[in-house]
Amino acid sequence: MNECYYDKRMDFFYNRTKTDTADEWTGAQLIGVLCFGTFFCLFIFISNSLVIAAVVKNKRFHFPFYYLLANLAAADFFAGIAYVFLMFNTGPVSKTLTVNRWFLRQGLLDTSLTASLVNLLVIAVERHMSIMRMKIHSNLTKKRVTFLIISIWAIAIFMGAVPTLGWNCLCDITVCSSLAPIYSRSYLVFWSVLNLVVFFIMVVVYIRIYMYVQRKTNVLSSHTSGSISRRRTPVKLMKTVMTVLGAFVVCWTPGLVVLLLDGLNCTDCGIQHVKRWFLLLALLNSVMNPIIYSYKDDEMWATMKRMICCSSEDKSQERRSSRIPSTVLCRSTDTSGHYIEDGIIQGTICGKGDLGDKGNS
Repeated sequence: MNECYYDKRMDFFYNRTKTDTADEWTGAQLIGVLCFGTFFCLFIFISNSLVIAAVVKNKRFHFPFYYLLANLAAADFFAGIAYVFLMFNTGPVSKTLTVNRWFLRQGLLDTSLTASLVNLLVIAVERHMSIMRMKIHSNLTKKRVTFLIISIWAIAIFMGAVPTLGWNCLCDITVCSSLAPIYSRSYLVFWSVLNLVVFFIMVVVYIRIYMYVQRKTNVLSSHTSGSISRRRTPVKLMKTVMTVLGAFVVCWTPGLVVLLLDGLNCTDCGIQHVKRWFLLLALLNSVMNPIIYSYKDDEMWATMKRMICCSSEDKSQERRSSRIPSTVLCRSTDTSGHYIEDGIIQGTICGKGDLGDKGNS
């Protein structure tokens, strides 16, 4: 019967697999990586929060596609949390971690990847349902969308917990991988191949849907008198999703290939020297998505801009009002009326800006 090593710290597994890259994350290099990661994690939190808030606030986004897009932003937000946890548990700290803490560190990353991947699959199904009927949005009810979102996270959490549930090498250290010292090589092969196959399937499906939309739109445009912008809306939505998918595939594929090579026990591939850079590339994916949403969707950008604009105006108004002495407000009704009127005027201007933006969009 094999001996199990649940009570060992990670230095036991790192030393056994001759993984010495943890010691290289020191000095100026470690500080640079932490600064880089901190900046982008803050951007991930703020930008994806804006995307979610925009979907909630703007009634034009109260459709299945945008609910799923908001859930994708939530997955990117969760990825930011996973990267923050990783930053404080990497480098020399890696060897001091317990087995359970290391499982948590990797499980958060695996969960964030799975949540994004499954979410993109569900968006593909939603787009297929709507495109086949040549509608901008599908007929999915809010209950079904809610069920889909809950299912996405249930699958993501389960996949992130699979190694913790038993598919690891703690009781058979001869099959331990190099990059993930307590993951079995068979699991890395399964994980990487599964994701790469799903990537390929999604790319093929989205290309076919996009070609179908483009062809049908061109045919209908010559027989209908509807507005050009309305006819182009399905195409614009597909372009947004395809750009997001393309960025996802480009950012995650190199890391998955490295994991596959490690699972295949490729000792001469030099994977230890590139793993950190591919991890940072995966981090960039969560940074890119909010930029893609705002760049490809004018209504999304306008909504986010209005939220930032009105928030700054409200704070400016509060600071201006706080400078008025209370005695002056009590003694001079004209002055107080002036400031109240000023506040109303500002609110009206903000409201007009909203209507103007909506009209422009």
